Amino acid sequence: MEGLPEILFEDNHLLIVNKKAGDIVQGDKTGDQALVEILKSYLKDKYNKPGNVFLGLVHRIDRPVSGAVIFARTSKALTRMTNMVKNRELRKTYWAITEQKPPSAEGRLEDFLVKNEKQNKSYIVAPGTSGAKSAILEYRLLSASKTMFLLEIDLHTGRHHQIRAQLAGMGCFIRGDLKYGAKRSNPDGSICLHARELQFKHPVSGETINIKAPLPALKEWHIFETE
Repeated sequence: MEGLPEILFEDNHLLIVNKKAGDIVQGDKTGDQALVEILKSYLKDKYNKPGNVFLGLVHRIDRPVSGAVIFARTSKALTRMTNMVKNRELRKTYWAITEQKPPSAEGRLEDFLVKNEKQNKSYIVAPGTSGAKSAILEYRLLSASKTMFLLEIDLHTGRHHQIRAQLAGMGCFIRGDLKYGAKRSNPDGSICLHARELQFKHPVSGETINIKAPLPALKEWHIFETE
C-alpha cells in the first residue's frame, strides 16, 4: 500500500510503526493524509473488515521527527496504554544528532516549559510561570564525529517539543531543527530526532514488549559507529 510505513509490531491489540519524517500522525489544518487513516485502510484491506476500523492513537511524535509510534486496535488496549503513558510506565528512548557537544557525557535536564500556540513552539521558563509544565529527560553521548554528536535520550515526561526545547536550552541544537536554532535544514525536511525504542508491558498479555525502530535513510544517521 502506498505510503504505508514499516510495521514494527502487530497483533490483535496493537499496531506499532516506524513513522517517516514528514508524515503526520493525525489529521491537521494542512489537510495532508494522516498516518492513522493510512493504517485504518491497511487494516481494513488486510482483514477484510466491514464498516469503520477502530484505531486509537496512544502517543504522538512531531511531523519532522521519525520513529516508533503506537496505535491501539481495541478500545480496551487504548485505555490501558493511555494509562501507562500517564503513569510513565511506557519507556521512550530517542536518538538525536546535535550540532554542539553537550557540556557533559551524560546528564539530567529538569526545566519548566510553556507552549506558545501561535508559534507552535515551547519555551523554557521560570518555575511558577503561568501554564508552565515540568519537563524531565536524561541524556547520554553515544558517539561523535568532528561536527556532529549522537545523543540517546530517555524521556520522563511528554511535553510539546520537549526534547527540541530542552536540548536547545542546553546549547545543543538538533541538526535540521531551524525552529530551535539549527544553522541549516536537512535536505529531506526532517530534523535529526528519532523515536528509537519503546519498552512497556503488553496491555493484555502483560509480557514485556521492546521495540527498536531502524534509523532513517538520511546519511547523517549512518556516520556513527552504532548498532
